[in-house]
Amino acid sequence: MYKILLFLIVVSSAARAQPLAQGDTLPVVHDPVMIRQDSLYYIFCTGQGISVYSSTDHRHWRKEPSVFSQPPQWAVDAVPGFRGHIWAPDISYYNGLYYLYYAVSAFGKNTSCIGLAVNKTLQRDGKDYHWDDLGKVIQSVPGRDRWNAIDPNLAVDENGTPWLAFGSFWDGIKLVRLNNDRRSLAEPEQWFTIASRLRDRTAADTAAGDDAIEAPFIFRKNGWYYLFVSFDYCCRGEKSTYKMMVGRAQQITGPYLDREGRPMAHGGGSLLQEGDSDWYGVGHNAVVSFDDGDWLIFHGYDAHDKGRPKLRMERLAWKDGWPNPF
Repeated sequence: MYKILLFLIVVSSAARAQPLAQGDTLPVVHDPVMIRQDSLYYIFCTGQGISVYSSTDHRHWRKEPSVFSQPPQWAVDAVPGFRGHIWAPDISYYNGLYYLYYAVSAFGKNTSCIGLAVNKTLQRDGKDYHWDDLGKVIQSVPGRDRWNAIDPNLAVDENGTPWLAFGSFWDGIKLVRLNNDRRSLAEPEQWFTIASRLRDRTAADTAAGDDAIEAPFIFRKNGWYYLFVSFDYCCRGEKSTYKMMVGRAQQITGPYLDREGRPMAHGGGSLLQEGDSDWYGVGHNAVVSFDDGDWLIFHGYDAHDKGRPKLRMERLAWKDGWPNPF
């Protein structure tokens, strides 16, 4: 999905976490990512000001106040029509700070930006709790760029070098190297296309086209880099056709190949999970490791609740070097 944000904002300490409504066991989320600080798990996901949930067991969730209490002014200025609904955040921890990348965009257009905010703690009652918005990291411009600056994911290679994967539709999923502080693009800029689908070349640069691919997430394990992406269409409720695909590479820049050896940069990808009679579509996943193993974090469109998007978590098994849900 698409997103945006930036600007220094402090959420009022008077705001308090609210429990989920009785009987609502799966929070309604889009594009979830998960991280743990001490004994608490946190979900960050698409929503007004970036939605946040917390849990002591990653099964029962409490709704927390959003990261941003008002739209970042830089994003309002950069994206016509933006009113604070921020897409697909990505959370990581580095050098004493939590790094929260996020996206702002107009739906179906590549008038998009990726921003970054940092915080010393995720615990709202901590004395150091404060989201410091550092501004824009990347911007895509219609008519200039055939890529879309949304769906950020920070990945670190075997040498400790940070990279940012991002993108949707257009020419697909991009990868760019960051400076070691993870706050800006490294010079000289290095851009790689790591996954894409066939695009109608007659489509205008400003049009998303028909090559539905988005939501990259890179996970390093046992000497391989695994690239997860989502094919087909999100955000359509009962008509959603989202599915998760995967490939792997021995270098972070690729080439990423699927199980049959097809390059993801040219339409390849092995199916990891798709919709069924219970979930119309599933996608926009993250992968996270906890004490009890590797987990696939994603959202699905609930076939028993009018296609509402809800949190899904499944353990990942690894067989013959490939991930499989339990």
